[in-house]
Parts: sequence; C-alpha cells; structure tokens
Amino acid sequence: MSSDVPDAGYLAALAGFDRMTVGRLRHLVRGRPAPEAYGMAAGTHRPSPAIAAVFAKDCTLAEAWRQSAQRRDPRECWEASVAAGVRVLTPADPSVPPQLSTDPACPAVLFVRGNLGALDARRVGIVGTRNATQAGRATAARFGCELAEAGVVVLSGLARGIDAAAHRGALSCPTATPAAVVGCGLDRPYPKQNSDLWDAIAARGVLISEWPVGTSPDPFRFPLRNRILAALVEVLVVVESRDRGGSLITVREAADRSIDVMAVPGSVHSRASEGTNKLLADGAIAATETADVLMALGLDHRRAGRARFDARTPLAGVDADVYAACRESPRTIDAIMLLTGAAIGEAAMLLARLEGAGWLIETGGWFEAVDEWAELA
Repeated sequence: MSSDVPDAGYLAALAGFDRMTVGRLRHLVRGRPAPEAYGMAAGTHRPSPAIAAVFAKDCTLAEAWRQSAQRRDPRECWEASVAAGVRVLTPADPSVPPQLSTDPACPAVLFVRGNLGALDARRVGIVGTRNATQAGRATAARFGCELAEAGVVVLSGLARGIDAAAHRGALSCPTATPAAVVGCGLDRPYPKQNSDLWDAIAARGVLISEWPVGTSPDPFRFPLRNRILAALVEVLVVVESRDRGGSLITVREAADRSIDVMAVPGSVHSRASEGTNKLLADGAIAATETADVLMALGLDHRRAGRARFDARTPLAGVDADVYAACRESPRTIDAIMLLTGAAIGEAAMLLARLEGAGWLIETGGWFEAVDEWAELA
C-alpha cells in the first residue's frame, strides 16, 4: 500500500468490495486508519476481533474480499473519484451536515458531488411514485418551484416520476440549491433521462451517495438510500404513492426520526393515490398547497402559491366543465358522455379539441387535466 494515496482512496476502494454491507464497513473503518482497514479486508493485516468473528460466521467472505482487493486498487479508486468530481468523506468531516453525521444509520463513507453547504438551508423532501399521473407530476413541480422560491432546499431520490418533477420545478427557480440522494455511483446517472438533472443539481446544489463511482443502479440499493434522505429533511411530502410504493419506505424512515410526514390528497379512483390517501387516513398532514408545507416549517407562507402565466386559450362553457371534472380525477369518454349528455361522436370531438389545445392528456383511455405547471413536469 502506497503512502502517497489519501485515505479517501482506501475508503472508496473498500466501499465497493463485494458483499460489503453498511455494518461491516462501519466496523472496518471505526477507530483505525483507512489503510489499516483496507489491509484487514484485503487480508494483509490481522483482522480485528469483530471482523474475525464475521469471517468465522461466513468462511467465504474473507476470500471474496481478497478477490475484491485485487480489483479495487486504492490509487485507481481515488483517481476515478477525482476524475468524476466526487469527494469521498466520512461522517467526521466538518462539511457533513450534523443531522446526517449524528444519525445512527449514517453511512461510514459518503460520496459527494457539489456543495454540501446547500444543506445549511431549510430542507423538504418530495417523493412519490415513478408511475405518476400528469396531475401528480405537475403538483410536484409546483411544490418544488414554490419551495425553492421561498429559500427551501428540495430533496428527492431523483427517480423518474414525482422525484424528477419536483426537481425540475425547483431548478426553474434561479436561486434554487436542490439536493438529491441516489442509489448508485455519482458517475452513473439513473435513469438516463435524468442525466440533465444530475448535472444541474451537482452544479447548483449537491448529489450524495453511499456508493463509490462506477457502482451500477442495482435495485437493492434504492431502499437503502431512503434512510439518508429521511435523515436530511425536516419535512417529508409524499405527492403520489401506491399502497405498496417505495416512497413509503422513506415515510417509515422519517417517522422513525420523528419527522413530519405530509401527503397530497388524491382521487379515490386513482391507484397512484392509494398510498397517500392511506397516509392521510393514518394521520399524515394534508398538503394541498405549498403554503401548507411552509407552515409545517414555521416559515412565512403568505406569498406562496403565486399564479403561473398560462398561454393557453381560456376555457368556457362545457369545455371548462369537462376540464374541471378531469382535474378532479381522470375520466373516460363514457364518463364525459354522462357528464355532458353528449353522444359518443360529439364527446370524442370535445375531448380531441381539449387535448389538442393542451388542456387534457389521454393515457390508456383515461383523460387527465394538464395544469399550468405541466411544462416543468
């Protein structure tokens, strides 16, 4: 092991070992220099009693780590981090926010791209389903923008759907400093369509991961990142969630930390709102507008919720009635026929006119309202 390789190189190498868990990494690095911890895992240093006990329980682990050490050279891991613009930190680093560094579940190693100082401001997490409705994405974008305008940092897990919409909304505010916690290496934007969001958040705020550069977005990593997200926020807002949605993992992590959980009410006919409506029934705070979230933070909410310019031609008459109905909840053409009394041909033309003008969007035979925030979602 070379003495001119910084500790960050050894930590980055260790974090990428096969079968390395949060607990094992914490045992390795606690109270000892990073090169020594790496040597214990690589088999070149005598293991501590705790690590020896782990090896005794799993006789294949020591060999797996020795093989990992052959592939993960500390110098190469350090150089890869530098090339990706990623800093490698431990919770003891003074730049790590105390609400994370003192959290019992804080990772032993953190990978950061951007400015952790962004998290010095007030912080709200916005999460929800990947398979969001148009209305849900627009709501997330509106909340993201208006919270950013109020000086609040918007955090999410940067998944598609609600997470991405919230951050696109936040980034529409020139002064926004958003943050995200992701479940892969910071050089592996996921999903690919969010690559622009990754770069924008890193440039104006901060991206955080517990996984070293080069780590692929494996499914098991995403639930793990939710504890970090929950530790960083002051209020968690769930915009849309199915009854078994992954965002409910974040809700549980937030509840374990006594963090206020808010939910956006949704249609009882929408599967995307099953989870959020259940949260409300179980006692979550309703978030119907940004002012509700600001009030939960104890901030001035009187100027929240400003109108957004809408370039579409204003609606009137039956068009306005149909739009209002679809804004309440998605409708089928049969429901529109019942509402208006129109024949099927007339109803189809009415819906086509509203869709062509940008007021409605059709998905699988259901017509959803498109509000003025849709362009950001």
